Amino acid sequence: VQLQASGGGLVQAGGSLRLSCAASGGTISSYSMGWFRQAPGKERTFVAAIRDADRNTFYANSVKGRFSLSRDNAKNTLFLQMNSLKPEDTAVYSCAAVRATYNAGSYYDPKNYDYWGQGTQVTVSS
Repeated sequence: VQLQASGGGLVQAGGSLRLSCAASGGTISSYSMGWFRQAPGKERTFVAAIRDADRNTFYANSVKGRFSLSRDNAKNTLFLQMNSLKPEDTAVYSCAAVRATYNAGSYYDPKNYDYWGQGTQVTVSS
């Protein structure tokens, strides 16, 4: 499966953005999918994931209550709605997919994903 992330941009603190991850060459409902982010000089960190089997969603504590995942099977696209954005949310956001069903904790590790899209820059100004 090939993944194409989009929707990043510059937004003021408190604003919103919606990121998209469009898939081709595979059906997203057959994959567990996740979003990760990487700020300059920092490691890639988990943001959110959705499990293929039951569509359960998992979120990093830092984004719970502000970010939400949704999946449009007809468009074969995963969305990350980001509200109440903070300057510390500034990073390159990447989507990833794996054709596997894990326990929740495994979705936090980027090594457990097989497919990655290119990143999209999100910049939140204070």
